Amino acid sequence: MTRNERWRLILGKTADELGPLGGELETLDQALGMIYDEDEKPAGQGGPRSAGLGQRSGVRLARWLGDIRSYFPSDVVAVIQQDAIERKGLTQLLFEPETLGQVTPSIELVGTLMSLKGMIPDQTKETARQVVRAVVEEIIKKMQSSLESAVRGSLDRSRHAPQKSLPNLDWKRTIGGNLKNYDPTRRTVVPERFHFFARQHRRKEWNVIVCMDQSGSMAESVVYGAVTGAILASMPALETHVIVFDTEVVDLTAQCSDPVDLLFGVQLGGGTDINRAVAYCQGLVHDPQRTIFILITDLFEGGNSAELVRRMEALRGDGVRAMVMLALSDSGVPTYDEHLAKRLRNLGVPCFGCTPGLLPDFLSGALKGADLVALAQRLSSP
Repeated sequence: MTRNERWRLILGKTADELGPLGGELETLDQALGMIYDEDEKPAGQGGPRSAGLGQRSGVRLARWLGDIRSYFPSDVVAVIQQDAIERKGLTQLLFEPETLGQVTPSIELVGTLMSLKGMIPDQTKETARQVVRAVVEEIIKKMQSSLESAVRGSLDRSRHAPQKSLPNLDWKRTIGGNLKNYDPTRRTVVPERFHFFARQHRRKEWNVIVCMDQSGSMAESVVYGAVTGAILASMPALETHVIVFDTEVVDLTAQCSDPVDLLFGVQLGGGTDINRAVAYCQGLVHDPQRTIFILITDLFEGGNSAELVRRMEALRGDGVRAMVMLALSDSGVPTYDEHLAKRLRNLGVPCFGCTPGLLPDFLSGALKGADLVALAQRLSSP
């Protein structure tokens, strides 16, 4: 590809003077032009690439999806698809099973499906669920093992008992207590005595409340938060509640067994009454010293800010380990109400943006009784 051809693809039809494109480059140019060229005329009234954008059939959309997949990696395809929906209003990508079945799943696409779920026709709903499930399963692969390890490693396992089963073997204490029996010839420790952890308690040792702001700006955080809630709910040692809110509060705990159902219980958009949501969550606290409260919100409060601060202070004073995640996203970079965040930090409630990869460390710190404000500063710093 020549330098002129590269610039022609970057600049689009505004740079026709750079020369014509041919073959595959022409097909690529047309595929990009559908989304990124500015329409010179209304759809259906001419123009080399503007014609029919609002009236494209499922067949043409499917062909376009095939074109961009053939030229770009999946992460770039996901961006182009989202731009198609947001810039050109190509909601047919979501409303026709033939096209929706060909899209590249992404967190952004899940957010769009959640916001438009009331408009998705019946014949497309199952395909939409399959797209959401593909994203959910990918997130679970990335997060489940580390979250479970963080919880298991943080729970009190100091008591020992003689249940002689491999899953209960305390490797650290067994090796440490038998180092005197190291055999240099075989280069191994020959244990004389084994130590075992007590059988894990069947009761719920901790109460974890995940409370998520479902306003439109929090879409990515809601997706990660819902999957996190579902993973935590699968752990026997935790009593997990998942709450979503806008100006109303909805308890989705009953849907925790299936994160796809959980996400389809979310309705993105609307106002924000954080204080009302926190008031509901206060009613779920039965042992403050064994409760972790994770509030996922950008803190743009549409309700009573002063009352919200008092409620968070009361939770903190009772011993609840409360934290505010201003964003739970791949970038971890939030836009938020800095004034309200500062007031909460002054109460000892950390407010921070968090990537999914750091979440297990925060959860582990909360379970171990770490200074969460200091932990947030340390882990959130570049």
